[in-house]
Amino acid sequence: MNATTREAVELLRRMIAIPSPSRDEAGTADLLYDFLARHGAAPERLHNNVYARSAEFDPARPTLLLNSHHDTVRPAATYTRDPYAPTIEGDRLYGLGSNDAGASAVSLIETFLTFRDRPLPFNLLLAITAEEECSGEHGIRALLPAAGRIDMALVGEPTSMQAAVGERGLVVLDCTARGRSGHAARGEGVNALYIAMDDIARLREFRFDRTSELLGPIGIAVTQIAAGTQHNVVPDECRFVVDVRTTDAYTNEETVELLRGALRSEAVPRSTRIHAMAVADSHPLVRAARAVGRTTFVSPTASDRTLMPFPALKMGPGASARSHTADEYVLISEIDEAIALYGRWIEALAKEI
Repeated sequence: MNATTREAVELLRRMIAIPSPSRDEAGTADLLYDFLARHGAAPERLHNNVYARSAEFDPARPTLLLNSHHDTVRPAATYTRDPYAPTIEGDRLYGLGSNDAGASAVSLIETFLTFRDRPLPFNLLLAITAEEECSGEHGIRALLPAAGRIDMALVGEPTSMQAAVGERGLVVLDCTARGRSGHAARGEGVNALYIAMDDIARLREFRFDRTSELLGPIGIAVTQIAAGTQHNVVPDECRFVVDVRTTDAYTNEETVELLRGALRSEAVPRSTRIHAMAVADSHPLVRAARAVGRTTFVSPTASDRTLMPFPALKMGPGASARSHTADEYVLISEIDEAIALYGRWIEALAKEI
């Protein structure tokens, strides 16, 4: 293990030891701020987001955002280890947030420290942000308006260091079918449950006219349903929830309106801010990834990337399948590989800009 990797692993161990569930990340924010300050990186802080800029920041140059998050989900009930006790066994570093996304965060920090003083055709903006796991209002959503112009981003999430060039968005619809109550024995009333069932059948058969070339068709799944007060009363209301995985073929708002037009039930989106993201093969972000031997793919999981209104590539150490699982771990060799690959990718991107 070289000195840079050793420093990254030690920082990650210290992060793991500080509980940092979403909206309660002040401890790890303090740690990261102090670490960057000790390295002369002149960090700044907004809420629990810690960020820093390259030494010679020139507004005339484009800006590359290096982003990952330091908040975690809460530990699963099936942990057999102390989730906040960082433990190394062979090549594995165990601990909550080690894989998602502490390994990406420390690898990007080391990459930023290596390149912040070097002449590049773009600025670097490092941002290790909060509230990613809950899409909170004080995470990347708060930082982006305060950070100034950003032209492109590298988002660190566990992708086995392959390059995610697309990511579906998400809209959750709370639907309500309304009928009229009556006595079940006399066949009175208008059964809201039947209205909902008809709408659910329509959703199962619904097809959009346009399909994303990269992300494929929009996904629709009914995931919850509730109706009725007792066995002999025809329900006058039925509520159901629809999970919609959106694509770049339509805006989220267009998707909602098209679905509303197909339903008798009222459909209210919880939010339309989690947009689909797709970056073209011709973009320098992707060309640089291919230049360092990365395979491109469409990510099945959402991240803060969907909140970024500029081209963004998602790539980081660790495996997505380990995220949010009991006894989470990352390989030290994955961190070592990530730091080296991030450096090569920065150098390749410099040639593409």
